[in-house]
Amino acid sequence: MTTIAIIGAGPGLGVAVARRFGREGYDVALVSRDQGRLDALADRLAADGVRARGFAADVRDPKALAAALDAATAMLGPIEILQYSPVPHRDFMRPVLDTGPEDLVGPIEFSLYGPVTAVRQVLPGMRALGSGTVLFVNGGSAVVPHAERAGTSIAFAAEGAYARLLHDTLAPEGIHVAQLIIPGAIVPGHHRKDPTVLADTLWRLHHERHGFRHFADDLDS
Repeated sequence: MTTIAIIGAGPGLGVAVARRFGREGYDVALVSRDQGRLDALADRLAADGVRARGFAADVRDPKALAAALDAATAMLGPIEILQYSPVPHRDFMRPVLDTGPEDLVGPIEFSLYGPVTAVRQVLPGMRALGSGTVLFVNGGSAVVPHAERAGTSIAFAAEGAYARLLHDTLAPEGIHVAQLIIPGAIVPGHHRKDPTVLADTLWRLHHERHGFRHFADDLDS
């Protein structure tokens, strides 16, 4: 079996997705900035029978992110599924009239340069496999810009445009690209936005391989 790399892995959605895909036999590469936290998550998953390893990298550091994905491939095997779902920093969410050019550097590095780096790193392996899935996870401001969250609204829109271009371009090669929009917060116990429910949704996007943009819940919820 091949590997799913979860960029932005944490104790909520990241662990739920790792368990869901691990249950299907995939190895799991967990990527975020804190190696100690990743090791603790990997130990939790091992108790559930999931083979997972942590690879520390900041998504705003292209060399570190590329190296983490290379290390994951070397240790776990080819990356067939890439999920890009890091949680944006709070300081990316300034009101639009308080947002200058310098305030957009971080959001663009985070939500555009990061996924471009990750996709370019794993794409050769997917092409060699003859299949692959890239899953982008974004908040509602990716489709409905929010004036009080200008940085993420602008950067998520750019990420969505990039993802859509990938979807259209890579489909003939058997590589499926999809975007899941999660309006508002991830809410444990919610019938549509609980981490386990969202993990099932992401599994279906990978397994059923149809359409580009999907919504975890109504935009006005």
